[in-house]
Amino acid sequence: MSDSARSPLGALVKLAVTIVVAGALVAAMLLPLVGGTGLVARNSASLLDALPVELTDETPNGNATMVAADGTPITQFYDNNRTPVTHDQISDVMKQAIVDIEDSRFYQHNGLDVEGTTRALAKNLAAGEVLEGGSTLTQQLVKQTLLQTADNAEERAAAEEESVGRKLKEARLALALEEEYSKDEILTRYLNIAYFGQGAYGIQSAAQKYFSVNAADLTLPQASVLAGLVQSPKFDPIAYPAEATTRRDQVLNRMHQLEHITDQELADVSAAPIPLAPGGNAPNGCIDAAIGGFFCDYVMSYLTGTLGVSPDDIKNNGWTIQTTLRPDMQLAGDAAVLATQGMGDPIVGVYDAIEPGTGHVLAMSVNRRFGCGDPAAGCESVNFATIPTKGSGSTFKTFVAAAALEQGLPASHTITTSEPYTSRVYRGFNTDTAEYEPYSVGNVGNNYPNTLTMTQALYMSSNTYFLALEDALGRIEPAVRMAERLGMTFDYSVTQTPAQQIIDENRPSFAYGTDGVSPLDLANAYATIAASGVKCTPKPVLQIVDRNGEPVTDDDGQPLVPGDQCEQVVEPGLANTLSQMLRKDVEPGNRMQTGARAYIPGHQIAGKTGTVNNNDSVTFVGSTPEYTASVMVFRPTGTDSVGGYGGGRPATIWHDAMLPILSGQPAAEFPAADPRFAGRGVDAPPTSARPSSSSSNDDDRGSQRWNRTSSRDSSTATEPAPSTAAAPSTEAAPPADPAAPQPDLNGDGQPG
Repeated sequence: MSDSARSPLGALVKLAVTIVVAGALVAAMLLPLVGGTGLVARNSASLLDALPVELTDETPNGNATMVAADGTPITQFYDNNRTPVTHDQISDVMKQAIVDIEDSRFYQHNGLDVEGTTRALAKNLAAGEVLEGGSTLTQQLVKQTLLQTADNAEERAAAEEESVGRKLKEARLALALEEEYSKDEILTRYLNIAYFGQGAYGIQSAAQKYFSVNAADLTLPQASVLAGLVQSPKFDPIAYPAEATTRRDQVLNRMHQLEHITDQELADVSAAPIPLAPGGNAPNGCIDAAIGGFFCDYVMSYLTGTLGVSPDDIKNNGWTIQTTLRPDMQLAGDAAVLATQGMGDPIVGVYDAIEPGTGHVLAMSVNRRFGCGDPAAGCESVNFATIPTKGSGSTFKTFVAAAALEQGLPASHTITTSEPYTSRVYRGFNTDTAEYEPYSVGNVGNNYPNTLTMTQALYMSSNTYFLALEDALGRIEPAVRMAERLGMTFDYSVTQTPAQQIIDENRPSFAYGTDGVSPLDLANAYATIAASGVKCTPKPVLQIVDRNGEPVTDDDGQPLVPGDQCEQVVEPGLANTLSQMLRKDVEPGNRMQTGARAYIPGHQIAGKTGTVNNNDSVTFVGSTPEYTASVMVFRPTGTDSVGGYGGGRPATIWHDAMLPILSGQPAAEFPAADPRFAGRGVDAPPTSARPSSSSSNDDDRGSQRWNRTSSRDSSTATEPAPSTAAAPSTEAAPPADPAAPQPDLNGDGQPG
């Protein structure tokens, strides 16, 4: 709709053209033929057949809405801010005002109105400005529908072209619409598609924008303002209050002339200022998310990346995107993270929760505000909840343990190591001598027993044991492939080494989690263990439905959002045994455990801590049978220490985030360990006792790198070492090519 009030002469000329066109069309189509009915009556079927699909769509597409699993609104997406409403959701006075000022004979004509247009021309010529519309509401609906659904500039230009041809087309389509739809349907469609300025498309958005009310609650003082905007949306009451007031008074006078308001109503409303109560626009995008901004960003990446949906389709089809987000878990995660790492702290805190057995992503908390522009206010557009940034330390020992179980070494497998321990198989680059030497690690402190079972070594986080266990495996490939099967990925070139390169270089540092890790990947891998070895692809969306509540489908007619994608990747008995082993890192009664702070009395919790070298990243990942969550606290850049270990702040965040969730539900139990993998047995710890601070060990690094060798690991050995190593071997394998590109991962032998 043009800003007619700004160009009265041009608008009057257009009005005259409309009369000519309408008259010609009436003469050609409406006058009855001799001995028969009118041409329109005879050819109404062909007119309807010619309707573009856009005009047969009864309701314009509104904003896309993203909601949580329980329907809680998260945000909206749109190019044009529009919320369609039904006829009953628009106040009667609003409908009367728009009809009176735009098309007072709306309920008498059949889409074209020569009489009304002629009267409007005479009145407007006498006034020297446009007081009444020339085209019928039906014609305006045709024009606006074709304009707003245009796919390109050429179609938009055709919809606005000032020509007799375009007017004839509009008139023909208006007649066809009147044959198909009732007057109330046409009026409702018009009010849903009209533009009211300030980015408000449709009457509901306009009511919210200017008056902070719903369309159903609009009063005469408000409706008269909005009715005046459709011809001059630029002159809205926020930016141009004087012009908007003048136009409002024109609407009021027309309604009074038609006896739809009283003398008193005219006087009272005209004398009062416009009752503005701006409500702002609807939220738009993840930057405006009411909850879970980083989760919202992950959803958008999933939609556009994994599902291949275009951003335009997301914004312009009026979809409802129902996600997997649990608001209670998101809010609990937010509170736990922010209580430990304040908003915008240089140290990043991340909490990701996922459901074992489905892959549904339940929460993503970061001590940042998503997408806003001020870093000082904690704004961040990088999604630390999903991308690999820093390592997760000894959480990777779980993958080595899983590989060993699969290779036939039970949880009771006992190894005696020296302190420090030098590998019989693997070699590392000594940064002091610039030579490859046998790879050595040690444990922080002198309180680690020399002889441990695999279960003990896992919850104590013994580095010497796990290097010896890698020796027993003979090569690193089984552990790397196990991590991949469980859900880890190694394809982010900025901070990760490709899995094949780790394998080719036979890096023993893999057990110590030195490469960047996605918190979501880590949670998913441990969720696979909690789900008895069933890996599920992480999934943030349950379904997408159109505005009629029907599932959106792909080109093959299948729902656009696939079902849960899960597969058994390791034997259930192996995964269940591993869960029982990991319980000992958290639940009471296990000397030198590292994850005691995560314990919630009465609940079974399996977990693992991790701390990388320099302490610039600390991690805890834990599971109950129902939930898995990873927590990482790290510096996104630099290597300065964040202080503490994975059993400190990360375990505390996990506890605080899960406590309100687990407190409201009965305890669940992990399946028992499988004797085939447990060996002499993995005794489940009691769940009724409280953790003892004297029996826990926060220092989950548990290691000192020997000889300061870096992670430029190398080995050409192909034979596995004996499964029980009593002392370091002096046998050296030939070093790898020192010119091969290998990242310096800062003495990775001393993570947790």
